[in-house]
Amino acid sequence: MRPQDIIKQKRDGKALSDGEIAEFIRGVWTGVWEDYQITALVMAMFVNGLTLREQNTITREMLESGKVMDFSDIDAPKADKHSTGGVGDKTSLVIAPALAACGVAVPMISGRGLGHTGGTLDKLEAIPGYNVRLSFAEIKRAMKHCGFALAGQTDEIAPADRKLYALRDATATVPYIPLIVASIMSKKLAEGLDALVLDVKTGKGAFISELSESKRLASALCATGKAFGVDTQALVTDMTEPLGLYVGNALETYECLLILRNETPREALRTRELSVELASNVLVQCGIERTPAKARERILEVIADGSALERFRQNIELQGGDPRICEKPEKLIKTRLAETRILADASGFIKDVDSLVVGDCVSAVGGGRVKASDSVDHAVGFKCIAKIGDRVKKGDTVGILLTRTAKAALPVSEKLKGAYKISPEEPKPIRLVRARIK
Repeated sequence: MRPQDIIKQKRDGKALSDGEIAEFIRGVWTGVWEDYQITALVMAMFVNGLTLREQNTITREMLESGKVMDFSDIDAPKADKHSTGGVGDKTSLVIAPALAACGVAVPMISGRGLGHTGGTLDKLEAIPGYNVRLSFAEIKRAMKHCGFALAGQTDEIAPADRKLYALRDATATVPYIPLIVASIMSKKLAEGLDALVLDVKTGKGAFISELSESKRLASALCATGKAFGVDTQALVTDMTEPLGLYVGNALETYECLLILRNETPREALRTRELSVELASNVLVQCGIERTPAKARERILEVIADGSALERFRQNIELQGGDPRICEKPEKLIKTRLAETRILADASGFIKDVDSLVVGDCVSAVGGGRVKASDSVDHAVGFKCIAKIGDRVKKGDTVGILLTRTAKAALPVSEKLKGAYKISPEEPKPIRLVRARIK
């Protein structure tokens, strides 16, 4: 079957057969197809669309291009959480140890930040010595000892997706729901899960800003997960303002440790709330608790009694990190960073905090990456002091930008100030969970 014949089919708006899709994905990961042929077909998919069958077939073929993990010798339900990415989105570091403390085995394969959104692996690497480059055997060892592993995608997991995503990124064909679904689910299904909860972000700081489109993505992800026999549910959650107190890798890890230590700052309450909502959803999916209310109680219990923190401490030690940060989270904070205060330009109520602007500014001072090959400064970031609905006076500090030098803050400080919109009238509260999809 020649590549050009398959490309012609989709170019002309016809559905591809399972065999044609299998030939395409095989050509991607073996290198038989040239990059220009791959991008030609992807563009034809983007323009002419894919059916649900085509979407699921692409997912299956990308999944089968690598290995599926086998955790059948671990006597516990296997589950994970995946987020579509946001600003200050750090809940994995609370959810994984909390679920482990409740008896769920969590093989969490995560990614790195790109653009204005952060990545779980970057937050973990802010912990001195922490190793996210684990083999399958090392992932299983960690799960058996502490209940969870936090690692990056290995070369054995959906290798076709790695190349396909890079070419989609280079050709502006990333924002297409069937290909997003295939990319996400081919990696998550490789974890050998019983249950998966998805955190699909919506709002300015999300990958998809419109609520209707976010719901559509959530429904498509759930449909594909269920087609492969995994109980898949989704929460569509707000990303209007940055989540929690901090944006920036070490700072976000610090915030999660405060939550696990039962020392949650007021500004981080929504981080804890979202972590509890997602984790409790998993407990119900796995049959550990029968109702969402009981599941929330259970998650809050393991945070309050310190057992979730102890699981995280064990995991840090197993993955080569310094477990002393659990007792002294402030060890993660670089005290010699320059602080630039962002001041309110009027009195009133915080009506809006543009999370996209905040994420871009943190990336610009070194806290994120534009290209996958860029390095990241784990220390820098932003402290989100004023939240939507807070009353402020003109000149109050609404946020603090933390950079290596004061000079580094100059190009972005005015942009950060502009991210805060102040109104004389108190805004209506924004619901954190906007929709639930099953």
